[in-house]
Amino acid sequence: MKLVMASIALLCASVNRGAVAFTRSPQLRRAVLGSPSSLQFSTASTATGKRRRKNPRQDPTTLERAASRLPGYVDGALKSTAEDTIEASTQASASDEVERSLFPNAGKNVLDIPPRMRFAPSPTGSLHVGGARTALYNWLVAKKGQLDHPNTEGGFVLRVEDTDLARSTKESEDSVLADLSWLGLTWDEGPDMPLAKYGPYRQSERSSLYSKLAQTLIDEGKAYPCFCTAEELEEMKVRMEAEGIPPRYDGTWRDADPALVKEKMAAGDPYTVRFKVPDGVRVVIDDAVRGTVSWDAEATVGDFILLRSSGVPVYNFCVAVDDASMGITTVIRAEEHLTNTLRQGLILDALGAPRPRYAHCSLILGEDKQKLSKRHGATSCNQFRLDGFLPDAMVNYLALLGWNDGTDNEIFTRDELIEAFDVDRIVKSPSVFDMDKLKWVNSQHLKAMEVEEIQDLVEEQLNFLDMIKEGADDSAKRDFVFATTTLAKQMMETLQDAATNARTVLGYNLPATFGDLEDGGEAKEMIELGNFYNIATRVLEMHDSKSFPTPAADNLLTAFVDGSNKAIVEDNDVGGDETSYPQEYKATMKSMAKDMKVKGKNLFHPVRLALTGEMSGQDVTKQLSLLAMSETDNSAINADSAGVVSFETRMERLRKFCESIPEEFRVPMKKEDGKKATGQDGEKGGNKTAAAVADTTVAAPAVADPLDVYEGPPITALDIRVGRINKVWTHEEADKLYCEEIDVGEDEPRLIASGLRPYLSEEDLDGRMVLVLCNLKARKLAGFPSHGMVLCASNEDHSVVKLCSVPVDAKVGERVTVPGIDFESEEAAPFKENKVGKKKVFEKIAPHLRTSEHGVPEFCGRPLMTSAGVCTSPISDGSVS
Repeated sequence: MKLVMASIALLCASVNRGAVAFTRSPQLRRAVLGSPSSLQFSTASTATGKRRRKNPRQDPTTLERAASRLPGYVDGALKSTAEDTIEASTQASASDEVERSLFPNAGKNVLDIPPRMRFAPSPTGSLHVGGARTALYNWLVAKKGQLDHPNTEGGFVLRVEDTDLARSTKESEDSVLADLSWLGLTWDEGPDMPLAKYGPYRQSERSSLYSKLAQTLIDEGKAYPCFCTAEELEEMKVRMEAEGIPPRYDGTWRDADPALVKEKMAAGDPYTVRFKVPDGVRVVIDDAVRGTVSWDAEATVGDFILLRSSGVPVYNFCVAVDDASMGITTVIRAEEHLTNTLRQGLILDALGAPRPRYAHCSLILGEDKQKLSKRHGATSCNQFRLDGFLPDAMVNYLALLGWNDGTDNEIFTRDELIEAFDVDRIVKSPSVFDMDKLKWVNSQHLKAMEVEEIQDLVEEQLNFLDMIKEGADDSAKRDFVFATTTLAKQMMETLQDAATNARTVLGYNLPATFGDLEDGGEAKEMIELGNFYNIATRVLEMHDSKSFPTPAADNLLTAFVDGSNKAIVEDNDVGGDETSYPQEYKATMKSMAKDMKVKGKNLFHPVRLALTGEMSGQDVTKQLSLLAMSETDNSAINADSAGVVSFETRMERLRKFCESIPEEFRVPMKKEDGKKATGQDGEKGGNKTAAAVADTTVAAPAVADPLDVYEGPPITALDIRVGRINKVWTHEEADKLYCEEIDVGEDEPRLIASGLRPYLSEEDLDGRMVLVLCNLKARKLAGFPSHGMVLCASNEDHSVVKLCSVPVDAKVGERVTVPGIDFESEEAAPFKENKVGKKKVFEKIAPHLRTSEHGVPEFCGRPLMTSAGVCTSPISDGSVS
């Protein structure tokens, strides 16, 4: 008697989904599986140890070798046919040997075997963040296993679960494989190598194996044919719901009369194959993430389907068979698959196959604490590639979504992750996908790379935006990409930032008229001070007379490279010798400052706005050099897509803009009026009438004010407070660190670690009033949770470091201020804590924190003040950090 079934996928294409019979021959079944083993439903314990043996046991006879001796074996798959009834018992070895061949891990503890990990995507869409993390975790375990156990069968298996015929597509499969390749998660076995030992690796190509094993379960009384129609099943469901019973199959055909079953089969009635859930069984697993999990199988599930009436196997049957027959040792997957483990465990136990170890990871959530989905923004790996993220940064960040190495480290190379990753450190709690954090991780990887390493990736982004001409001259294209990369290197969070920054630089956003400026905007307020009109007019006059410096067309990279032809990534540094364009531009600015008696930001901001259309940005000579590349005869830049506004066009637009500036803003204000206009004295927006400024003259200050040339973040960004050290002790493990308990006026004192042991004794610190930078986010220093930084003064070579002294009558917790700078308004509030961003802010402000010749800590020449007076230090002409 034969069970008639439909094959899937590979056979579908060749026989138009025709029915393919497979044998119930006991001889062939015994040849494949051996004699039925006793059914055991107790869980194989994983408590025997967590360390893999360095010398794994001898590998069993391979499935390929054993199966190749059977009838119907074709190209790595068991192809059942109607002729498979040939006697096969003489071609098989002992039954237990064949069982080990079909299930390689039979009789072994999976923790003693070099790890064989798998990622099994369904080709029904793109690879998203959750799936990528699952693939990564499995890949990391596999790679570490290969380092520990070289030349074994351990590895990373890619298996395509394509039994959902309606939704699975070749395009989706290709997309998933491309995304895995982009992430660098290369597989050792997969669908592109169907003849590998445990292939094929698409479920649609393994139909005969599922059919044979389903028939085996029927023969052993562990499964049975069910002839219930869809209508009967629906009636069953309605009846149970009406009775308040959870709907499930009621076992109508579980113990049916064999004669009736034979009659129905002979009549060709359609049927499914259902698994017979044993009475009173309990399935228990020791999950690596969630601990012991158990189910009362009979109370949880009814007799579930293994094969549909079409002959197509269901998901859980395929997964269980594939994991066992491919020798998978550990299955790491999302927690939404936890409930599937019950059915898979029952199937594996019924087949006498070993269970793998399971690790079910918590879901990844959006910032609204809901499951991550498309509504949270980019979630597919390909979109992250298009958005300019590095594969190594993605791998780094994905690893942190549910795992840590027990330290405060957040940046890992790929090799470091392989070495550090351990399944036992995967956490139970859900992880929140933070795009800002991903961008920061990406920026750290970018900073660790040289310009030459990321040029090709930036070029890819420029091509995404169609900013490079098709068929462009290779040399011109190379220069454009190099300049674009160098210009943005310091500020890039993603590769896309380089392309979008180039588009901003090549464009010109100066409005058509003064009236089009945003009220209260930085540009409008600057123009209202009166310097812009005269400076812009001077630029136009110099342009008309061809005396304004422009980049040399034969050497447009001068501003971007140093004397050794190495890329300059620091924004304020430019290349070139004394005769080069950058130096010529610098000399022109000095001349303008002297002639017009205006310096610092009162000169630089108007010039920048006039030339670039922006109030801030990278070095002007670098920006104009990039613009010049768009105007050469062999330019590689697609001017339309890049939004190029030529220098000549900029000058014409600037001319018309200047004509629209009201008369009262064409002459500089008096100093007193300027303070009122900028809110430094009295209310913001002082008298701006023509009468108030008509008799104003520009006078060069006797000494330049450092604040005029300062272009960094506001000093108010820092929350510097007066603190008192209550307690100090030496760090047990770090020979340069003190641990301090400091009162900064909060409910609880702060714990702060400082590297002062080489310079000061505990007596020097205990009880002292100090200056504390408070808005650095808490972080661990050598394992100690440090929340803030004690500010000290040091000499130029940092060989002498002393505390900044605070007046004795100063109040603990009060904010330190700087004269002449607003610390009271809402805009002057310190930036919020952020370990990354604020560190950058402090690094930009720190060079302007100095001690005077009298030892007074100052910002741009202005003293740091408390309510009780000026702070001091014993170090003159030093730095404060």
